[in-house]
Amino acid sequence: MTSRKKIIRISTIPTSLNVFCKDLLKDLSADYDVVAVSSPGKPLDQLEKREGVRTIAVPMERRMSLFKDLKALISLVRVFRKERPDLVHSITPKAGLLGMMAARLAGVKVRVHTFTGLVFPTATGLKRRILKATDRMTCRCATHIIPEGEGVKRDLEKGRVTKKPMKILGFGNVRGIDLDWYARTPEVLEKAGEFARKDVFTFIFIGRIAKDKGVEELVAAFLKLLGDRKDVRLLLAGEWEFTDPVSPQTESFLKNTEEINWVGSVPDVRPYLAASDCLVLPSYREGFPNSVIEAGALGLPCVVTDINGANEIIAEGENGLIVPAKDSASLYSAMKLIAEDKELYSKLKEAARPMVASRYERGFVWSCLKAFYKEALKDV
Repeated sequence: MTSRKKIIRISTIPTSLNVFCKDLLKDLSADYDVVAVSSPGKPLDQLEKREGVRTIAVPMERRMSLFKDLKALISLVRVFRKERPDLVHSITPKAGLLGMMAARLAGVKVRVHTFTGLVFPTATGLKRRILKATDRMTCRCATHIIPEGEGVKRDLEKGRVTKKPMKILGFGNVRGIDLDWYARTPEVLEKAGEFARKDVFTFIFIGRIAKDKGVEELVAAFLKLLGDRKDVRLLLAGEWEFTDPVSPQTESFLKNTEEINWVGSVPDVRPYLAASDCLVLPSYREGFPNSVIEAGALGLPCVVTDINGANEIIAEGENGLIVPAKDSASLYSAMKLIAEDKELYSKLKEAARPMVASRYERGFVWSCLKAFYKEALKDV
C-alpha cells in the first residue's frame, strides 16, 4: 500500500495559519499527512487541537534579525530533513523566505509560496530594494508561486521579481469564506440589535487604525458628509496602529466626534456588519481584503479604493463603488452617493452576497487548492 504524501504548511506566526487555514488543515488531512510549522505559542496549540494535525514550533521573527533568522533557517532545514515532506507550502513573507530556502536546502521537491500581499510596490529607497530582494529569493527557491489575485501577480511581474510561471487559484482569494457563518442568522441579528440604529445610514471600516489604511481620508470624507446631513454614522473596528499612526487631528476627531464610534478590535465582526449599511475600505494597499468579502457575504455593498484585491472583489456599479486611493474628495462623493441614491443602493445591496457566493465560497476555494496539490504532486 502506498503511504500518504506529506504536506507541511508554514507561517511566521501561528495566527496566520489560524486565519488562512481555519478548518482547511483538518479537511486536507483526509488525503494527506499534514503538519503545521510556525512560531511557538498558545495559538499554535489551539490550531493543533482544532485542526487535529501535528504541529512543530520553530521561533521566527517577523522583522529582519540576521542572527535569529539564521538560527530559524537552520532549525527549519533540520525539521524538513527529519520530516521528509513531499511538499512545503509557505504563507507570509518571513516564512516564505526562510521556508523556501530551508525546503530547497533540505531537498524538498515541491516548494510552494503564496503571496497574499506585497509591500515593496508602496515602499521607496533602500527599503524597497531590500523587500524586492527578499521576494526574489523566495521565488528563486520556490518551485511554484501562487499570487493572491491578478493585482499581486501584476506587481510581481512589473517589479521583475520573478520570471517563473505563476498560478492564480480560482478567482484569486486563497482563504475562502464560510457562507453559513457569514450570514444574517437570528443570533447575529440579535447581537446586531444592541448597537444598530435605524434612523441613520451606518458606514463601517474594519482594519488597523493606521495611515496606510486610508483612515485620514475616511475621517475627512465622513466629516464633510456629516456637514451635509446628520443621519450618518461611522463605525471603526480594529486595533490602533502605533507604527503608522494617524495625525493628532484625525485621532482627535475619532475620539471626540459623537457620530464616529471606534469599537476597538472585536472577536466577531458579523454583528457590526449586520448593524451597518455599507463597508468603506480606503486602504492604500492590500493583498486580497477579506473584510470586503465578509461584508459582501452579509449583504453590504462596499466603497473601496482602486487597489489590488479590492478592485477584483468589487465591480464598479454592481456590488459597490471604486474610488482612487488617497483621495478624500472622491471618497466623500462615493459615500454621499451610496447614502442618498436609494435605487442605486438597493441594486448594489442585492448583488453583494450572490457575487461573493459565486466566487469565494470556501468549498470552491478549497477545491481549487486540492486540484493544485494533486497536479503538483503527481510525479513525486
